[in-house]
Amino acid sequence: MEELYKKLSDCIEFGKINKVSPYPPQMKDQDGADEITKQLLDGGASADDVLQKGLIIGMEKVGIKFRENQVFVPQVLMSAKAMDAAMKYLKPLFAASATARKGIFIIGTVEGDLHDIGKNLVAMMVEGNGYEVIDLGTDVKAEKFIEAADQNPGAVLGLSALLTTTMGNMEQITKAIKAHNANIKVCIGGAPVNEEFCVKIGADKYNPDPQGVVEFLNAMSA
Repeated sequence: MEELYKKLSDCIEFGKINKVSPYPPQMKDQDGADEITKQLLDGGASADDVLQKGLIIGMEKVGIKFRENQVFVPQVLMSAKAMDAAMKYLKPLFAASATARKGIFIIGTVEGDLHDIGKNLVAMMVEGNGYEVIDLGTDVKAEKFIEAADQNPGAVLGLSALLTTTMGNMEQITKAIKAHNANIKVCIGGAPVNEEFCVKIGADKYNPDPQGVVEFLNAMSA
């Protein structure tokens, strides 16, 4: 069983989706995240163990590599696809059991901005680390963030922006959220934003990469 957990974490780290997937070349014709997850569950492993002992370990490695520029967006997207292949087996089990996720993370790209690659990477990384993710999509107004936060008390909000022109919207949305409920935690990210901007608009945390979001959430839930 331990060997299968290790293989599963390798599949996530290197983006091996299933046996027929040609990527990565060094794992050609080997079982991927799809087959190994099914083998573990069929062998009696719990969904939580598959998540904790396989998927999270692989995702943490991807996150650190991405932060250190050892891998780039295409490789991370392959890891995301491998994660999806595993999660299709786990999500129904989590939904049907009392297994508690670490917490809830609500994410969206702010109003006026339709870019979603960065948001999707963060959502995938956070979900892979044991959190329930509510993805509000792109072009999200303050009201939608606030409504989602009210429906999920204790959730952390993540605001993403890729365009310099939408930084103003990020500021307005953050201030609206805080005016509604100052206890709602808001983290921000995206190419044009930085720590100084985070302080200026009253957000709780700026994260330059997906792994930083995971570490912030882990600190919040500890």
